[in-house]
Amino acid sequence: MRIVLRRPDFRLLFAALLASMAAESILLLALAVWAKDLTGSDGMAGAVIFAIIAPMALAPLVGWVVDRYRRRPFFVVANLGTAVLLGPLFTVRDPADVWIIYVVAACYGLSYIALSAVLSGLIRHLVPSDLLADANAVLQTVRQGLRLVGPLAGAGLYAAVGGWLLVALAMTGFLTAAAVVGLLRVAESGPPGAELRWPAELGAGLRHLAGEPALRQALLGYGLGSLVMGFTESLIFAYVDLGLRRDAAFVGVLVTVQGIGGLVGGLVSATVVRRAGEVGALAAGVTCFGPAALALAYPRLWLGVMALVLAGVSLPLTMVGLNTLIQRRTPPGLLGRVAAASEALVSGPQAVSIGTGALLVGVFDYRLLFALVGVVTTAAGAYLWRARHLTPPTPTPAPVPAPRRPPDAAVDHEVVATTRRAQAQ
Repeated sequence: MRIVLRRPDFRLLFAALLASMAAESILLLALAVWAKDLTGSDGMAGAVIFAIIAPMALAPLVGWVVDRYRRRPFFVVANLGTAVLLGPLFTVRDPADVWIIYVVAACYGLSYIALSAVLSGLIRHLVPSDLLADANAVLQTVRQGLRLVGPLAGAGLYAAVGGWLLVALAMTGFLTAAAVVGLLRVAESGPPGAELRWPAELGAGLRHLAGEPALRQALLGYGLGSLVMGFTESLIFAYVDLGLRRDAAFVGVLVTVQGIGGLVGGLVSATVVRRAGEVGALAAGVTCFGPAALALAYPRLWLGVMALVLAGVSLPLTMVGLNTLIQRRTPPGLLGRVAAASEALVSGPQAVSIGTGALLVGVFDYRLLFALVGVVTTAAGAYLWRARHLTPPTPTPAPVPAPRRPPDAAVDHEVVATTRRAQAQ
């Protein structure tokens, strides 16, 4: 990771993303807690996450738009737009206003697709191929590390002063990201001209994913796991309420615990990618989620802490493996559509599972649903592990050598020193 952080352009992008990721970490959980506080319903709280993921159905269109513009200016405008769309949250006062939270969450989900797609292309443009895993690992380490303080701080601030301060802080984060990336100097050529009619261009990302064996296998396996992973968005509220007998704000504590595992996973993910390949890292991440979910079926705080640490490790492994695979196996001009399409193929089933989980948590015992999640995700991880040969391990990138004095300069210095010694004698 230190090698990629020595690159000045990546350090500037890293600073911008630190601001926007901090905004996300304090806002997203607070929106769900806000909905729970207004309605008293676990299902309504989980439905906030569903509202964020539901716009993934529009991912092919968003990816097509992203590929029609240069990466840096699009990233700046998208962050400015995200800050503006949070404004209506200042008007939320009582249960009758909960619909505003859902509308803003859906708009944020659309913005998230665009930002993820353009970020993938921007990283690919700034970082050489052998450092892509390290770049993705740095960002995931920070994203997961923010879980140590962000959600807990967000839930605490919400409990103390309400949601308006969280909205203001989140807007500041996105505005800061836009300003910092505006300082980035990137030599970008204009997007290539369209070679196909626009309906065909919309589907180009999906066709690439279907035609590339490693990407196809990775998304099939991860999509299978996503069919049930979304259950946990609602189940965690039932786990805290019915299992641990605590109020909804305690979810912030558990998400912070999960951030500890995420920090560990982020630190090791680049090494796992180099030793097991991108699909192997993805398989390891999905497999880790299985025993974590099974442990949460038994409501004991100490066991829940261990399970959430393990679940945290799984997240950066899956994301670094998948993002690096997409960046390495996709032509630059198609990267926006492929990144957006992959988000849709993973998050689409996850959105369905979040909605289904919000319904099932009111019908079935949450412990039974956690057990189901554990079994399915373990099976998905095993499927992915069998396909790891499609992405063989990659060598460790060589460290950047320290600058050396030119040979002629060294000789001249030696001659001068010899002459001075002779004169002194």
